[in-house]
Amino acid sequence: MTAAVVAGLLAGYGIAIPVGAVGAYLVAVTARTGWRTGAAAALGVAAADGLYALIAVLGGSALVPLLTPVMAPLRWVSAVVLVGLAARSAWTAVRAYRARNLAGRDDHDSPLTPLRAFLTFLGITTLNPMTVIYFVALILATGPSGPATPLDRTAFVLAALVASASWQLFLASGGALLGRGLTGPRGRLATALVSSALIGGLAIHLVS
Repeated sequence: MTAAVVAGLLAGYGIAIPVGAVGAYLVAVTARTGWRTGAAAALGVAAADGLYALIAVLGGSALVPLLTPVMAPLRWVSAVVLVGLAARSAWTAVRAYRARNLAGRDDHDSPLTPLRAFLTFLGITTLNPMTVIYFVALILATGPSGPATPLDRTAFVLAALVASASWQLFLASGGALLGRGLTGPRGRLATALVSSALIGGLAIHLVS
């Protein structure tokens, strides 16, 4: 079981540590909304990673032919979703700046609650093509030499989930610290616009 735990930790950190568009958006959201919402968003990302790890050890390499045809559509869907999130983030930041509203919300009419943040980040991580690509490699790696017993499989999935959650919470903590340092309207506006540009650029790169 120790080997399964180590393998799960390595898999979890391997998929979580590279900071892409989702990670950048997580930091930006936490900076504007606070630790509770950011932590919920981080756990949404980790839940998606854990779900993929579970499917990996249950499905095995037989799922690879089923995933290959949907890679291109997933890439476009992910890019569209991320561009939409970037545009919305920039628009609400400009609106908040004009109104001189320092409440730190994403939207005045529909604030980003912890539950909504969890579901949003669960969805965009599930659609993230990089997660799917990593998942394909993972289910190949967990074939005949992967966790064999139910206990080993459970240990692998839980270890991957814990690893991903710890890293995403680390990113959220960075966003919370950044948010405390940006108390003025200009600071919040600049952070939102820079993060939106980064997310948009990364999304465009997915389909270029």
